[in-house]
Amino acid sequence: MRSFFLIFNAGSSSLKFALYENARPLKQVAGGSISGVGRERTRAVWEKIAPLTGPRGPAAVGHRIVHGGAKYSAPIRLDAKVTRDLHRLSATDPNHLPAALALIAEVRRKFPQTMQVACFDTHFHRTMPRAAYLFPLPRRYEKKGLRRYGFHGLSYEFLMEEIARLGKPAAQGRIILAHFGSGASLAAVRQGKCLDTSMGFTPAAGLPMGTRSGDLDPGLFSHLAVTEGMSAAAFQKMVNEKSGLLGLSGLSADMRTLLKAEAKNPRAADAVALFCYQARKWLGAYSAALGGLDTLVFAGGMGENSPAIRARVCSGLEFLGVRLARRANARNAPLISSRASRVAVRVIRTDEQLMIARSVARMARQRPA
Repeated sequence: MRSFFLIFNAGSSSLKFALYENARPLKQVAGGSISGVGRERTRAVWEKIAPLTGPRGPAAVGHRIVHGGAKYSAPIRLDAKVTRDLHRLSATDPNHLPAALALIAEVRRKFPQTMQVACFDTHFHRTMPRAAYLFPLPRRYEKKGLRRYGFHGLSYEFLMEEIARLGKPAAQGRIILAHFGSGASLAAVRQGKCLDTSMGFTPAAGLPMGTRSGDLDPGLFSHLAVTEGMSAAAFQKMVNEKSGLLGLSGLSADMRTLLKAEAKNPRAADAVALFCYQARKWLGAYSAALGGLDTLVFAGGMGENSPAIRARVCSGLEFLGVRLARRANARNAPLISSRASRVAVRVIRTDEQLMIARSVARMARQRPA
């Protein structure tokens, strides 16, 4: 009898799901998504990719878990202890963990004997050197787990596997991976290992995003606490849910909407300009950290589908050898750099669900009968 793995990817504003047949290689037979959760426009999509007959329930279920704290990073079976530990971390990542834990509970209710596997976004970044992950805080806080973790790791793992298909020189070179979606981050990779990434202790750090602020002066919290009586909970809600593109534009968290509106809406124009400037600045910093740049990869909803954003982010990076081919960029081609470019600029459609499914398959096949 055919067996299947059910995969859930709960994002900050979306839920993606997929069903894979337990075959070698894994075969996706169905999938779908719910986007714009909690936003001005919610959209559900269901896609049946192959004939689906006879499944009585999944053989195993895999979940993308954004934050595992200092204790968890490698894929792990979700038993009662692991689940309790993740509940304790919910306040650290309120945009992702509560939704993921609700899914885990629902799967356990419906399929109590089915193995569930947690796959963590932080795993990819475990190779960062201490200078990259340490926070300049009193030493006692490092022991409490306060450090840079980095996220979007499942996406980055997939992108690196795709780059490896191009051959050893590309995979071992100096690479910047740019995952630009509702959540946005970059990672600097050399010789296949992550050296640095823009997100920090939580996914709210780094670049400005759809509703998240990105990096801020820490003095802002004390200032708002004194001048407006803002609580820690209110500040966290503001920087996670009411800031970024949405907060700055006052219009939308969706870059597509802002690009359409920017010609007549100065606030929308400010939001677009700020994102592109900050992304370009991080690219320059990571090129310095890597000692140069060989490959730049765009992924995520915005990175894969917005030629305008890619062009604006890359504008001014000619000193690094980055030059785009206008027509290739306009059609979202796999290679969008020109022949004159010293840097290969690529667009790769990421697949976090497949990375989760591969981990689930390995664990399911190792499980005693």
